[in-house]
Amino acid sequence: MSITTESELVGMQKASDAVAFTLKKMREFAKPGMSTKELDDYGGQILNEMGAKSAPYLTYGFPGWTCISVNNEFCHGIPSDTRILAEGDLINIDVSAELGGFWSDNGGSFVIGADVNQHEKLIEASKQILHKAIHNIKGGVRISDIGFIMETEAKKEVTK
Repeated sequence: MSITTESELVGMQKASDAVAFTLKKMREFAKPGMSTKELDDYGGQILNEMGAKSAPYLTYGFPGWTCISVNNEFCHGIPSDTRILAEGDLINIDVSAELGGFWSDNGGSFVIGADVNQHEKLIEASKQILHKAIHNIKGGVRISDIGFIMETEAKKEVTK
């Protein structure tokens, strides 16, 4: 989608703000002992209060308002009453929504409670790799070039 008018820019910003706010509040709400479904329902409530619609639910009938992956789950984890968050779990929340005809997607990984499993190193390395990739995005650079940068940097981290 190309943003060509001020109203389109405002619409995109509102959708992005709703997604970012929801992710932030879910991160603050998450704690050991809660189910991923409880966390997801909280995110769905926030989206609803903001007038936003869950993109995965709306588009694909996904069985959750957000995607929540824990530890070794790669991505797009399905929220569950039986998946209980524990101290030190590495969690990834992906919030995608539609608001006023505009779509936005945001995600983040963090550790629940104390980092007893030493996941922070992975999170920090991922942030640095992302920043390097973003810094290299400009006209004429192919998406595959950005992917190559990310892959190369990740391999460097593994060999440290």
